[in-house]
Amino acid sequence: MKKSQIIFLTFLMLGLIALPFLGSEYAIDWMTKTMIYGIFALSLELLVGTTGLVCFGQAAFFGIGAYAVVKLSADIDNPQVMYLLPISILLAGVYALFVGALSLRTKGVYFIMVTLAFAQMAYYVIHDTPIGGGTDGIYLYNKPAFFNIPISSSFEFYIFTLICLLLVFGVLGLITHSRFGRALSGIRINELRMRAIGFETYNYKLAAFVISGMIAGLSGYLFAVKDGFVNPELLSWHLSGAVLIMIILGGLGHLRGAFIGAFAFALLEEFFRSEVIFGAYSKYWHLGLGLTIILCVAFLPRGLFGIPALLQNKLIGSKKDSQVLQNEEGL
Repeated sequence: MKKSQIIFLTFLMLGLIALPFLGSEYAIDWMTKTMIYGIFALSLELLVGTTGLVCFGQAAFFGIGAYAVVKLSADIDNPQVMYLLPISILLAGVYALFVGALSLRTKGVYFIMVTLAFAQMAYYVIHDTPIGGGTDGIYLYNKPAFFNIPISSSFEFYIFTLICLLLVFGVLGLITHSRFGRALSGIRINELRMRAIGFETYNYKLAAFVISGMIAGLSGYLFAVKDGFVNPELLSWHLSGAVLIMIILGGLGHLRGAFIGAFAFALLEEFFRSEVIFGAYSKYWHLGLGLTIILCVAFLPRGLFGIPALLQNKLIGSKKDSQVLQNEEGL
């Protein structure tokens, strides 16, 4: 990993470890949700930012991971994280393998539409059949324990989520800097050239798709355990669009950008929904959020992650302009 990534992870870890001791119960709950969204955004970053595959059905894997833990723990008195978590991730990965094996035979906008279609299929299976409890959803009555130690308090679950976030960061960091990750970057830049030099690009893309789906399943698992409730909206295209906005807002091509985008998205949503700030207009929070995202995309082409580089370029440019003026005055 690069030095900048190590520094970012160090400060991130220290800040998130300190939050439970300094923040309120509400702050802990909000940051837990933000970290879950961060893991979800990282799953899509592997596809969009690294491989160049714009998937519009990521919510399907998120929802499958969430529903898996609820359904599997329904008839168990003392469910355990050690087997519920891997099974939830595996089920999301299996569906990702099925979707990826078919959708990766298409390209461009057709790939986007096919992934959306598969996500909507999963949505309507949950929504219109008894499998997922219909529109009413299902409650998680028995929360999983870790080695018979219940993760019941918000602080305990916060720490567990933080560990998952750091592990996902580390795994994706290793992947993106490995030979496999460099091959994915090559596919994003020029897939035809990668094929010409002997790479089976379909297999690489399928592997990335499955890994992405499994990480999304992990975030869905955490979301279900946190809220204790799931409903079909977890598989809707709205959530797929929201996570896509997160990584664009943060800046494509950077793992740090995915988390920054998730954090910014959650913060903006909380800000515009605040009745203390906006009063009765807070019910129109989608409008404020949408306008802010449009402005960010228009004026920050590299996302929030690119702000330091943008400021540095402007500063260097202004210094060069002043030096040119001084030289012209000297002449």
